[in-house]
Amino acid sequence: MTPRDATPFLKVSGLSKRYGAFTALDGIDLEIDRGEFVCFLGPSGCGKTTLLRLIAGLDRQDAGRIAIGSVDVSRAPPAARDFGIVFQSYALFPNLTVAANVAYGLVNRRMPRARVAARVAELLALVGLSEQGPKYPVQLSGGQQQRVALARALATSPSLLLLDEPLSALDAKVRTRLRDEIRQLQKRLGITTIMVTHDQEEALAMADRVVVMNRGTIEQVGTPAEIYRNPATAFVADFIGAMTFLDARVGSARQIRVGAVDLVCEEGRGFIPGSPVRLGFRPEEIRVGNVRPTDVNAFQVRVRSLEFLGAFTRARLEPSLDLGGSLVADVSANLHGDLALTEGQYLYVSLPPAALRAFPVAAHA
Repeated sequence: MTPRDATPFLKVSGLSKRYGAFTALDGIDLEIDRGEFVCFLGPSGCGKTTLLRLIAGLDRQDAGRIAIGSVDVSRAPPAARDFGIVFQSYALFPNLTVAANVAYGLVNRRMPRARVAARVAELLALVGLSEQGPKYPVQLSGGQQQRVALARALATSPSLLLLDEPLSALDAKVRTRLRDEIRQLQKRLGITTIMVTHDQEEALAMADRVVVMNRGTIEQVGTPAEIYRNPATAFVADFIGAMTFLDARVGSARQIRVGAVDLVCEEGRGFIPGSPVRLGFRPEEIRVGNVRPTDVNAFQVRVRSLEFLGAFTRARLEPSLDLGGSLVADVSANLHGDLALTEGQYLYVSLPPAALRAFPVAAHA
């Protein structure tokens, strides 16, 4: 990973926003480096779009500071913040051609007509729409319209690109293709980009870093791998990917008591013995197959149900021991075939100590 810059391109300090009695953002601190692709990720109402709008100057914060480069833009109007923005709804002018939509910001800057035409041609080629200039938005598909919106946002060569759920109105195949195109375009241009999304797959696939938000606060900031493999809170663990949680209590040394069972957990050492925790692990981390009864954290289960999901099968398992709940394991297609898994089958599985994550009960509440 590239080392973080000493001076961030964008710095947000103590940013808060309230709507009456509702706190949309509560003391947000965040730094974004030049050229980074950062995703604001979280459920509806978590504050991610509010944060984007404050950065853009479309709304005004109640407290806090926003700096772009070394310039304080906390009270600056949107026009002084040098950004391009793409919305979920495309927001194209229906009465203007594709070329005129892309040229809109350039014309407003009174750029010479020949330069505008050259820039529009360059941008339409960049987004793969060179032949679509004379058409109107209604004549284009949703994916094409969003490419036009992207070209328009890039027309004035802004230093910051803001994307507000730009792919959520598209169907699955178009969304996947366009997210790859946007990411490659961002890399090629090197433009600092912030994208708001509620889709964890989009965030993990596109971002250099992900900002996971919940109830107006930031739960965790990290690379997609860090967010997925080392979630800082139970909320992050549950929101990113699938996670099984079991109520547990910290024992001595590396022991975690789950129901009537003591499990070895490497994370248990950071808690006070006897304190309640939520023990979490991901479905793909459960060891299924070639497990002996004497292996660490091994126990017998019965396969309650099998759900075929293409590349893997999701198995719901009922432990023979009292763990206080059932388990979910994701088994690769090859292993599924090798084990000849069937519903009602008994087998041994194990929970690797390194895969178990203990979270304070308060963090889950």
